[in-house]
Amino acid sequence: MFNDVVCKEKAVQLVSQMTLEEKASQLTYNAPAIPRLNIPAYNWWNEALHGVARAGTATSFPQAIGLAAMFDEQFLEQVASAIAEEGRAKYNESARHGDRDIYKGLTFWSPNINIFRDPRWGRGHETYGEDPYLTSRLGVAFIKGLQGHGEHMKVAACAKHFAVHSGPEDLRHEFDAQVSPKDLWETYLPAFEACVKEGQVESVMGAYNRTNGEPCCGSYFLIQDILREQWQFNGHFVSDCWAIKDFHMHHHVTSTPEESAALAMDAGCDLNCGNTYLHVMMANQNGLIPEEQITKAAERLFTTRFKLGLFEDCEYDTISFDKVECQEHIDLAVEAARKSVVLLKNENILPLNKKQLKTIGVIGPNANSRLALKGNYYGTSSRYITLLEGIQDEVGDEVRVLFAKGCELIKRQTEGLAMEYDRICEALSVAEHSDVVILCLGLDETLEGEEFDQGNEVGSGDKKDLELPQVQKKLLERVVAIGKPVILCMMTGSAMNLSYAEAHCKGILQVWYPGARGGKAVADILFGKTSPSGKLPVTFYQSSDQLPAFTDYAMEGRTYRYMKDQPLYPFGYGLSYGKVFCEEAQIMSPLEVGHDVELLVKLFNDSLYDTEEVLQVYVKNETSQYAVLNTSLCAFKRVALKGKAKEEVKLTIPWNAFTIVDAKGERRYDSSTFSLFVGTSQPDTRSEELTKMKPVQVNVIFK
Repeated sequence: MFNDVVCKEKAVQLVSQMTLEEKASQLTYNAPAIPRLNIPAYNWWNEALHGVARAGTATSFPQAIGLAAMFDEQFLEQVASAIAEEGRAKYNESARHGDRDIYKGLTFWSPNINIFRDPRWGRGHETYGEDPYLTSRLGVAFIKGLQGHGEHMKVAACAKHFAVHSGPEDLRHEFDAQVSPKDLWETYLPAFEACVKEGQVESVMGAYNRTNGEPCCGSYFLIQDILREQWQFNGHFVSDCWAIKDFHMHHHVTSTPEESAALAMDAGCDLNCGNTYLHVMMANQNGLIPEEQITKAAERLFTTRFKLGLFEDCEYDTISFDKVECQEHIDLAVEAARKSVVLLKNENILPLNKKQLKTIGVIGPNANSRLALKGNYYGTSSRYITLLEGIQDEVGDEVRVLFAKGCELIKRQTEGLAMEYDRICEALSVAEHSDVVILCLGLDETLEGEEFDQGNEVGSGDKKDLELPQVQKKLLERVVAIGKPVILCMMTGSAMNLSYAEAHCKGILQVWYPGARGGKAVADILFGKTSPSGKLPVTFYQSSDQLPAFTDYAMEGRTYRYMKDQPLYPFGYGLSYGKVFCEEAQIMSPLEVGHDVELLVKLFNDSLYDTEEVLQVYVKNETSQYAVLNTSLCAFKRVALKGKAKEEVKLTIPWNAFTIVDAKGERRYDSSTFSLFVGTSQPDTRSEELTKMKPVQVNVIFK
């Protein structure tokens, strides 16, 4: 693909003309120009988590965890393709003006395919959730959308952070993630393998932490044994930013920058985001790094640049600046937000009927917050539509909208000038004068995010527990006590303890961080223009008491596949205004060992509402001692159904779903008897209780 062989030959020929110093200069993220060879400067660092980020105006899509909640591979590929188109348009303009600064290149360090194993991890909202299969499918789709299917790569994607990386943020520079072979190959590596083998991802980024003793950006086991040899990865490997200096400063596996650069290069890290590779020449002179390694790294990097068409005419050179935040992409972003919202509870309150309402109270610190729309790693939108503005736009002059912020995200210092909860009184007045209250609570990147995020309540980016900040809990309790029907809109990128809201609110929407114009999408759902259809890509626990220690990377007790307690809201759960259920599911292919299984499913929407629904299939291995404790997602498909409509859907269950990973980390066939559960949720008792529906069970026996 992308003329790999030809591009490599061109890279080898070009690099052969460079001096050793010139080759070494190209191994840092801000590679300088080499004028005598007509090589312009190139900055490798760019971001595209949910839209082109940090480079000015761009279409703002829902945060990655919201994109995951869509459970829609095809649509996610469209989103990624639009992001790539804007990336090319911006690159074309920047290059035309001679601007080759950071965030102006075509190498995007996305997607983040780490497993969101613990809801306390601050960066979990950058991922596609807790399930290896869902993450694999969505990661591949996003990569294909970014890289395209042309003669050249549209942009280069990067699967990160390799591997076994999901907090704690404040320990990431020194932490050693200890993981068993079974958990490594069953949970932490499958998405990376799929992105390399199926997605043909152009680059892989290493993590900050160590894994089983080796720093990830200098791990022979991860980079050489697995990535290069087992998976035959032929793209380039990049360090996380300033991760290589952690080798000597925090991990203490080396003593000097030269030794750290040598370890990383010897393990196969081609590109340094940071400055440790400025010591490459000194390390070479001291006999630590042979010239052959420097040459190989430079060849890999220039192969990528040739694949992108940076040294010749390319089919993407004509993409116009008009594509940046064009109406087509804005509409795509709003549709993505609609698909991402998860309806967690609906006690005959939604959708709202404007004709039956005189006054709506909109309350909460995130009701009119632009920051809560964005997530992190975002671009600049030319317009923002907050939840308050979306509701106001939707009802116009038909319904009075009252607003009170009620409190800040966290308790603010009043310095003796005001009472402790001085803004709640106004919120109570709004609730008293309203027919219905839409309460907008949650977090933003200042409370959950990456290490060093400014204003983070606990300092590291992680959450200390699953509770709302105390001032928001107080606001929720006081507003509910007024007695008016309350619809809670939760704007977070992770699971929270919503037990109180589940018991006292009439409706609950998990909105995530829905993108710049997310308020329009939420209003469309609140007032019935669109039926909610998102599903949870993570488990919502009842409290952090159900979780193992944050630093424990064993999967026992974690996520829907291994948890023993009942969750508050299960993975895969989400209601709609329709009532779609599985009438029948039957196997349509011979059951042969080593072969995929074809499934035909009949769905029926037993309601008058047009809706989209996510058909889900879970597999349970009935006999192997190495099977996951519960079930595993093995297929899914988003389906649109008109009211009272029926639909036949074909699904393919990959053969891998019928294998296990044993204690040695080896994947193999170990059982002939399985159960498939086909429906719109998991087959667990909590999902059945919440949905009032039970998946269809299909027995599978291989002969």
